[in-house]
Amino acid sequence: PGGCPDLCECSEPARTVKCVNRNLTAVPPDLPPYVRSLFITGNPLTNLPAGAFPAQRLPDLGALNLSGNHLQAVEAGALALPALRQLDLSGNALVSLSPQAFGQGGGALEELALRGALQDHRVLSSLAALLQAGALRNLSRLDLAGNALLLLPAGIFTALPALRHLDLSNNSLVGLQNVSFQGLGQLQSLNLSNNSLGVLWNSTLAQFRSLPALRNIDLGRNTWVCDCAIEDLVAWLKEGDQVEGKEALTCAYPDKMLGKALLKINSSDLNCSVPIDVPSQLQTSYVFLGIVLALIGAIFLLVLYLNRKGIKKWMHNIRDACRDHMEGYHYRYEINADPRLTNLSSNSDV
Repeated sequence: PGGCPDLCECSEPARTVKCVNRNLTAVPPDLPPYVRSLFITGNPLTNLPAGAFPAQRLPDLGALNLSGNHLQAVEAGALALPALRQLDLSGNALVSLSPQAFGQGGGALEELALRGALQDHRVLSSLAALLQAGALRNLSRLDLAGNALLLLPAGIFTALPALRHLDLSNNSLVGLQNVSFQGLGQLQSLNLSNNSLGVLWNSTLAQFRSLPALRNIDLGRNTWVCDCAIEDLVAWLKEGDQVEGKEALTCAYPDKMLGKALLKINSSDLNCSVPIDVPSQLQTSYVFLGIVLALIGAIFLLVLYLNRKGIKKWMHNIRDACRDHMEGYHYRYEINADPRLTNLSSNSDV
């Protein structure tokens, strides 16, 4: 007890152990119990099984850096450490992340870094389940940068009331419509830079306005589409001071607006004569057309009802006229069919 594992470097005064680039394929089983900061990085470590870090032997382990390994799976109970405050899993290739990875507790964790560790998007749903389970309610810093994320699962942040810093930079996010920031009353900074955001809709902007502590939003290096849909975002930028470096935000599309600063856009710069939401406009037109046709049909039926007597008389007159006409045709047919009547008719004509 108190010794240092082979292939690791230990400092008992600093209560630190470093196992860096040592070709480890498993967590050393003989880590000293005094360790508070543990670095196991740059190793071909692929799996963290349950009990990889025994809580009884490592009661004071508060900072764990597992970045730059080849981790693919983190099993249930693998990180069940009572004193764990900081965890870095960046630079791995996670495929499986158990929602019970932190055991039944996990509430002590304050900082979680997953930078570049979610390249396999199957693990994103597992992470969402882990966060939504409420096991990390004390989490104050979450780093999800560099994961090529297109969309985020709905409600992924709803069970993180203590979150203060959220980093979503260097992804491929195209929208935040399904993401709820409600409940993040302590959120102070939000990094959305270097994504593929074309517009932020009014529902998202309203959520940003409702967060009292949010004073630092980074929206740089996004592909802003400067058409009529950008008006709400431009108005929000002009009226508030939540966005850091908002003067540098520029349009990426269309070509005529390329490079124009968002803060310098006026309504006259945008061609808003054509409706933005064409399907919605078409749907409204169809509804209006249906209402008009229904009114015309109702009026037609009302006119028929009010003139029912005249229409009935008119129908009787047509019926009598048709009957007289048909009787004349019938009489002529009988004459033409009987030769005697034909001769009689000819003689009478003479």
